Amino acid sequence: MENKYLQEAKALAPWMEEIFKHLHQHPELSKQEYETQKFILAELEKMGIEAVPCADTGVVGIIRGGKPGKTVGFRADMDALPVEEALDLPYKSQNPGVMHACGHDSHMTILLGMAKIMNEKKEDLAGNIKLFFQPAEEKDGGAKRMVEAGCLENPKVDAVFFSHCSATLPVGKIHVRSGATSAASDKFIVTFRGTGCHGAYPHRGVDPVVAACQAVVALQTISSRRNNPADPVVVTVGSIHAGSAGNVIPATCEICGTIRTLDPNTRKRVHEDLKQIVTGVAGGMGVETDISIKLGYSATICDDEMVALTRAAGEKVLGAENVLKHPETSMGAEDFAYFCEAVPGCNFRYGVNSEKTGKATAHNPAFMVDLDALPYGAAVYAQIADDFLNRD
Repeated sequence: MENKYLQEAKALAPWMEEIFKHLHQHPELSKQEYETQKFILAELEKMGIEAVPCADTGVVGIIRGGKPGKTVGFRADMDALPVEEALDLPYKSQNPGVMHACGHDSHMTILLGMAKIMNEKKEDLAGNIKLFFQPAEEKDGGAKRMVEAGCLENPKVDAVFFSHCSATLPVGKIHVRSGATSAASDKFIVTFRGTGCHGAYPHRGVDPVVAACQAVVALQTISSRRNNPADPVVVTVGSIHAGSAGNVIPATCEICGTIRTLDPNTRKRVHEDLKQIVTGVAGGMGVETDISIKLGYSATICDDEMVALTRAAGEKVLGAENVLKHPETSMGAEDFAYFCEAVPGCNFRYGVNSEKTGKATAHNPAFMVDLDALPYGAAVYAQIADDFLNRD
């Protein structure tokens, strides 16, 4: 017999599809989600759910149960990407150059779907459900601003969950993984300072470009020779800028890149490794350096107990054969990490892929969500909420 929450979610499918289409047609960039915020607030008001703005363009809603108990939170990110949509869908983005190319429209939709299902049962809930509609995941870490604004307090949240759509996972399946599910991502900028001169007389100057190039190569030894291969580290130099003419050795050269790690201790060590390598290479070539490392999102580390709860809930809704272990940790970054640092949490993935969608993955202008996936996401959320609030 089909799971009761999946039955209820499928009954809401036409409504959820309309919600999704509206959100997809009206995408907004990070920290600009004003109309999205208004829409979410209005939908929650229609349901009779308490909701207030948070972190400028975010929303916090709460379903207060009729019985005392714990509080469980669910998060959906709201922002879109500066991408021109390639597909000519009937509900194509109406905002030129902006698209929900990462599925955040589906994240908001399944959270609203779960809210609609569980709000009708609120008198029987032993505890509360908090709804976090979070801005600026793609840009400046809206999760951190929401946590700092107190979204996890009054009432205090005991656990938090988030599911990101997966363009490589078929509809009706989820991926769940213990431990780290995404990496910390930090940005570095290194300026090499030498002495400019004519390219015909290199001995009259100190070449920062050669030093920078040597450093780029040497930085690859952080992951290949300084790090345990079982502990993933990625050091990427994505840009290098120097000079304006082919016959002039410039005075400065700048490289920019990212450091991605999973373990907090490894993260600190890699920062020191980078500084040591850069200053050593540059010093050996008579070049001075300015090094800046800006901390980005932390690694998202899932709580084992919340992972087990998610897996069990998923099996109730989808069947054990459709609850898969995520094959690998993503080295991409996700600011849900800030929620998981504050309270036990679980980040899992739900499938949105089918023959209808093609093979385009997230951040691609041809990315597409199969709308049949929406009830599955909402139903798993509802089952998680039920199981968390009613567990011993």
